[in-house]
Amino acid sequence: MYKFKINEVEKKLNTNLDKGLTSNEAQNRLDKNGKNELTEKKKQSMLIKFFLEFKDVLIIILMVAAVVSLIIDPREWVESLIIFIVIIINAILGIIQENKAEKSLEALKKMSSPMCKVLRDGKVIPIETIHLVVGDIIMVEAGDFIPADARIIECSHLRVDESALTGESVTVEKISDVIDGTEDKEIVLGNRKNMLFSSTFVTNGKAKAVVTEVGMKTEIGKIAGMLIGDDNQTTPLQQKLSQVGKVIGIMSIIICVVVFFLEMLTTKGTSDTYLLDAFKTAIALAVAAIPEGLATVVTIILAIGVGNMAKKNAIVKKLPAVETLGSTSIICCDKTGTLTQNKMTVQELYHHTNKKLENLTEDDKELITYFALCCDAQITNVDGVEKRIGDPTETALIEFNNLYGRPIDKIERVADLPFDSIRKMMTVVVKVNNHYLSITKGAPDIILHHALLSDKEKQEILNANTNMASRALRVLGLGIKAHANKPECNENLEENLTFLGLVGMIDPARPEVKEAIEVASKAGIRTIMITGDHITTASAIAKELNILKDGYRAISSEELQKMSDEELGNQIEDYAVYARVSPEDKVRIVEMWQKKGKVVSMTGDGVNDSPALKKADIGCAMGITGTDVSKEAADMILADDNFTTIVEAVKEGRGIYNNVKKCVKYLLSSNIGEVLTIFLASFIALFGLNLGVPLSPIHLLWINLITDSLPAFGLGMEKASNDEMDKMPRPKTEGFFANKLGYEIALEGILIGVLTLVAYLIGSKQDHIVGQTMAFFTLSSLQLFHSYNIKSEKSIFKQNIFNNKSLNFAFVIGFILQLVVIYTPGLNTNVFGLVALQLKDLLICLGLSFMIVIVMEIAKAFGYKKHNN
Repeated sequence: MYKFKINEVEKKLNTNLDKGLTSNEAQNRLDKNGKNELTEKKKQSMLIKFFLEFKDVLIIILMVAAVVSLIIDPREWVESLIIFIVIIINAILGIIQENKAEKSLEALKKMSSPMCKVLRDGKVIPIETIHLVVGDIIMVEAGDFIPADARIIECSHLRVDESALTGESVTVEKISDVIDGTEDKEIVLGNRKNMLFSSTFVTNGKAKAVVTEVGMKTEIGKIAGMLIGDDNQTTPLQQKLSQVGKVIGIMSIIICVVVFFLEMLTTKGTSDTYLLDAFKTAIALAVAAIPEGLATVVTIILAIGVGNMAKKNAIVKKLPAVETLGSTSIICCDKTGTLTQNKMTVQELYHHTNKKLENLTEDDKELITYFALCCDAQITNVDGVEKRIGDPTETALIEFNNLYGRPIDKIERVADLPFDSIRKMMTVVVKVNNHYLSITKGAPDIILHHALLSDKEKQEILNANTNMASRALRVLGLGIKAHANKPECNENLEENLTFLGLVGMIDPARPEVKEAIEVASKAGIRTIMITGDHITTASAIAKELNILKDGYRAISSEELQKMSDEELGNQIEDYAVYARVSPEDKVRIVEMWQKKGKVVSMTGDGVNDSPALKKADIGCAMGITGTDVSKEAADMILADDNFTTIVEAVKEGRGIYNNVKKCVKYLLSSNIGEVLTIFLASFIALFGLNLGVPLSPIHLLWINLITDSLPAFGLGMEKASNDEMDKMPRPKTEGFFANKLGYEIALEGILIGVLTLVAYLIGSKQDHIVGQTMAFFTLSSLQLFHSYNIKSEKSIFKQNIFNNKSLNFAFVIGFILQLVVIYTPGLNTNVFGLVALQLKDLLICLGLSFMIVIVMEIAKAFGYKKHNN
């Protein structure tokens, strides 16, 4: 509607600009088109959320194996019960951490003013905003939220804060006229100066406007629509754990089939139930092959990571998102409120010459005070809380005066000429002692045009103005005029001014951000600025922060929208700054980087950032300046609004991912060792040497759920290494078993299996039960010692091996529990089918167990030598 004249808008919307809609017509439109509210996304029930926790491949395999095991031999119900208990505990943990209801739409709704003034039946009446319809005539003034998208009919000194929607920090001056040159092209929201947008805020003036869109069809509604149905993305960790699950699933099936045929061949004819026995052994082994504790261990590691991040002001809403930051390679960052302070601040003063703020004269302070007097804004302090009312430019001038100028509370204003877009000036008349002074501020070139100066003096001042503007400072000029008596309030006040000076201001960069961006850069993470602000301002801030370096370019929304996806994809690495962008543009940029195989983090604080926050691999919202919408759309909230918190979160995320890999390596190598022990015994039986079964299912289940899990938790407590941020991000396509991880797991598993079988063979010379007991104790001890091998890639002699208290505790408790099982009468024989070992047998087990440390130290020595070369 911004393209049409007012009378054309009136006809298109079938309304009456003078009387408004009739009550009957308004009701008909309300019944037909619905309320002025945002569509709510259907929430999932707790039951649905609970069942969704079971969609993981590992969990499905565990459940199937447990059910089959129970069907085959109902007497072994304890094993199946334990597995189901572990699965349910994991599901409950997931719900506890992730059950923050999606409140994005509710937050969007709260931003709208609940009541508004509307012209109905020729009368101005208050109504609830949800009852507004297209064609309604609304009245707004300073302090009002705009209740719907509307075309301005008439306005007076109207300025609107649209930063939450567009990202632009400076308030927008509004007009009622058609915008020239827009008949054949679309223009960005920030340039639609004859339009009002739902949920933006009037800072100055008043207006009469006709509603053009309501509810989900408003610009804010379009954003709300973009937030719906975007919840099915998986994080890199989820994808890689799914990969692990598939590998384990394939291994389990192969193991089942192979062991079944081995058992069948070696026991054929020995009993009537040899087929059933072979099937039971295969199923039991498949259950043992799956690391039952893996899902729970990973969940708890992530939960602890959430706690650690919260202590560092990074509040993570969803567990898998903890790790995602660790693989981040692109940070798409909003400018206003994220890289900058979202507060206009005076940076420079010109009074005859450019002045540094720490060396101000009395004349300079007088200039500052005059600027503050020529403002309508206010800064108040209520119960220790600062409240800014009015245009951010004017609040910056008042704050500047509070710091460097003189008190203005007792100076009386007797008249004023408000700012308008034609004069581009504002004038106030104040009474000082027994005379009057008019103070005029406005665009520097306009002030100079009305000032008593020589051409040379004007040129010097214009040069100073150009210098400030080239650095993206917003520049205002000021002139004064003395009066013996109270003057008439007309435009004559603004003639023959005495020019006093200029002031330059900007929404400045946060002081800590530049260093944080540099740290991120060293870690292989590129920072991209995406903003709704002007390209000049954005580029200036980007250069200051070393985002816009040599070789990189800035691009505006108009240029961006002309580019096809193919063109943008080919050139996207050239652009470091995107200016005047819409919410749709932000989402498109994020998608393009994702198509390049990058893990994208998006930071922001406004409504306009929310769709991109949702689309990114991880969205980071600001906790202090962020809107409720952005917080609810994000995966992580920066409680201190500090960009450096992101860098800390990246480091923490990388450490957590490494810990998860350590746990997976530890658990899988242990499980391979268990399976190999049984497999080798079955294989050897093919050659006529029937050794029996070294470990029963209850032994394997105990080790998987108790002995394995405790050290795994300890490994999850490892702190991120100091050199974590000197490494490049992991490629998005990198498999979980990349860098020979699968190879290492297999070799270490083989070592564990062989040593366990050796212990079984030694013990079996005395008795089969002694052999099983030695295998049981050796296997569990091997895994406990092996946890220190996995703790670090470095040799145990080149690290503080005992600096992880959690791992030390797990090691001690694990040993104690194994001794309790073996030496507690009744528990050892009746439950586990074990016997108390003699001291010499116990020492043999410990000697075999420690072999894994010796072998791994040799492997590390050769491996590190090769790596360093």
